[in-house]
Amino acid sequence: MPPRKPSSRRLEDAPAAAGASAAAKASRALAAAKPVRRARAPKPLEPALVDALFSRFQQAEPEPKGELEHVNPYTLLVAVVLSAQATDAGVNKATRPLFALVDTPQKMIDLGEDRLREAIKTIGLFRMKAKNVVALSRRLVDEFGGEVPRERAVLETLPGVGRKTANVVLNMAFGEPTIAVDTHLFRVSNRIPLAPGKTPLAVELGLEKIIPRRFMLHAHHWLILHGRYVCKARKPECWRCLVADLCRFEPKSTPGKPVRGADGA
Repeated sequence: MPPRKPSSRRLEDAPAAAGASAAAKASRALAAAKPVRRARAPKPLEPALVDALFSRFQQAEPEPKGELEHVNPYTLLVAVVLSAQATDAGVNKATRPLFALVDTPQKMIDLGEDRLREAIKTIGLFRMKAKNVVALSRRLVDEFGGEVPRERAVLETLPGVGRKTANVVLNMAFGEPTIAVDTHLFRVSNRIPLAPGKTPLAVELGLEKIIPRRFMLHAHHWLILHGRYVCKARKPECWRCLVADLCRFEPKSTPGKPVRGADGA
């Protein structure tokens, strides 16, 4: 008697059964696998370590300076407005000849938007920035006697001026102990960490709470310069960092070796 042939239904069901079996095995394997735990973020530095960190910065650079060139509070304000999404070096290249001729709000109004655009055309977003600079200059002349106001809330009402710009002007022009959070400072504060936060304002307010008063005037310059030249975004140079032993970022970098976990901010 010849052997019975499998029915067409059985042949059709075989792949489905095999697939179901494989899916069941995969499901059991996933269930047995241990959940992956993310590394816990390090705790912010304790007050004694914060004090030690800024003491080292102070010893290395007692009088840090911002890198935007200016000749008075007004030209500082203009330079900071122009520096948004641009490098300080690029802004300085454009403003050196500009500030030699234009160093007051009235002179900027007289120069006019068209000629200002031509003077700063090498800077990103130069059209909008030229419009804002002329508009803020007109506000200064009309409402403040041509002087730069010393109140942050008032500064923030000027065209092109946000909280960071206002803080830079208050600190550098008027000696106020403000914290101007740029991308470098934001990264350094979260990386060490000093005052971790998801927004520049959160970092600013956090730093104001933990930085000893005697360091406040220069604190944002130390952190900005440290982030710009040492604690870089993609390749932090931990091997030459003067606070590496205090910093809780891991793994520390070595010369020529990339760092896992370094962000691109």
